[in-house]
Amino acid sequence: MNGHNQSPVVNQQYQPQVPPAYQSNDEIDLRELFKALWDGKLIIITTTVLFAIGAVLFALNSQEWWSSKAKVTQPQLQDMSAYQQQVRQFQPVFDIYQEDGTVLVSGELDGLVDTQELFQRFIDAFNSSDNKRSFLDSSEEFKKFKSELNADAADDAELTRALYASWFSKIQANKDGNVANSPFVVSFQSISKESSYKLLSDYVTVIKHETHEDALNNLQAIVSGKRNELVQQRRLLETQAKNRLAIEVERAKYALDIAKAANVTHPIQTSSDKEIFGIDLGSKALAAKVTALDSVKNLSVVEPRLQQIDAKLEMLNNLEIDRSIEFQTFRFLENVEQPIARDKPKRALIAVLGTLLGGMLGVAIVLVRIAFRREKAL
Repeated sequence: MNGHNQSPVVNQQYQPQVPPAYQSNDEIDLRELFKALWDGKLIIITTTVLFAIGAVLFALNSQEWWSSKAKVTQPQLQDMSAYQQQVRQFQPVFDIYQEDGTVLVSGELDGLVDTQELFQRFIDAFNSSDNKRSFLDSSEEFKKFKSELNADAADDAELTRALYASWFSKIQANKDGNVANSPFVVSFQSISKESSYKLLSDYVTVIKHETHEDALNNLQAIVSGKRNELVQQRRLLETQAKNRLAIEVERAKYALDIAKAANVTHPIQTSSDKEIFGIDLGSKALAAKVTALDSVKNLSVVEPRLQQIDAKLEMLNNLEIDRSIEFQTFRFLENVEQPIARDKPKRALIAVLGTLLGGMLGVAIVLVRIAFRREKAL
């Protein structure tokens, strides 16, 4: 009986007792947490204020960037009428005139007056790195920005390339939509709204002039190529005509000799017209034929195609490309205007994010201090 009574007493006596402070080591009392944060409010406020001031100072001293924009699309026919007239005046030179009077209209010049193709050339020229570099090198705004860099950085090839690449990305022509004939938005980002407006306006003018000259140069290249082609054709046909004439003279001479030997002086009817040296004309007529063939100066008599080629070459000699004509390879849907709001820095956003970051850092510092104190307490 006594043994049974002692056992529970022993168990109760040696049962481990865990202090309340250690029963939930891995848990944080919310009241304790808020109290610790309240006690560390000075740290949190100080960190928040410091970060807020730093963010504001950073935002105020950051380089401003502004973007001027315009919306462009492919030109209408009325914008291209003068250029089309220049191109179409050469159309007869490219057409093929057949012996039966029909005309095969050539399509070689169609690509030159395609408004969509001309507009795409404008966009390609706008986005060309070479054009951007040439324009920036002539821009006083960019020269000033470049001169303000560190002298060592300005002499560093890598940093110079990075500078140009950075500015290249500020000159963009991007499609405004996903449909086939969507317009494009052209933009130029610079350090002030006035300079961005001027730079975009000047750059559009430069690209407009370049595409204008390229269109006329392409026309000149095609016309020059056609002229060379006609000259080569004329030489070939002349050679063929001369050879044909020489062969005909030789045949006539041989036929004349045969006719004289056969004492055939007047035209006769022969049994075959497939003779190489036909004597059916008679020696008198053959002698006249030889004399006539020797006196031929105009090879068009032998080769009629020479006459058509000569006419085309004469037309080319009388036609000129007027480089003073005005035409557009694009048209504005929205003209270039000064920006209303800057792209960056977003000062309000920077200030808010800096303040939040400072607050979070202050809270983190206080929480770390609580964690270290609890470790020491253990």
